[in-house]
Amino acid sequence: MTRTEREKFLAELHVGVIAVERPDRAPLAVPIWYGYEPGGEVVLWTDAGTLKERLIRAAGRFSITAQVEQPPYRYVTAEGTVTAIDAASSEVVRAIAVRYLGPEEGAAFAEQNLGPDSVVIRMRPERWLSTDYSKE
Repeated sequence: MTRTEREKFLAELHVGVIAVERPDRAPLAVPIWYGYEPGGEVVLWTDAGTLKERLIRAAGRFSITAQVEQPPYRYVTAEGTVTAIDAASSEVVRAIAVRYLGPEEGAAFAEQNLGPDSVVIRMRPERWLSTDYSKE
């Protein structure tokens, strides 16, 4: 895939899988909702103190993979350095929830799940991997 195709694919609706290093064990790999606009940053929403948040904070980087799980298979992986870990705003949380659940359900989900420990993690993609079997 070209860079433009990779960015467009990552911006489509997929449940992402993040991977982050951890000492003395295999990397942590977990599914997660995310936000992304081509040319921008990957945005994650989680709670401070969770295993993924602690590992991302310690590593200062992570990767995210988005994929299509039926033929023709396609995937994109973006890796980069964390640019910010901040208290989550209702606007960012709502945008991520609405992306996955739609306007009504997403707004309700965001309102119910945004808490005082919620954080937003941002990463700017620096390296990309991808495959698109529809082109073969």
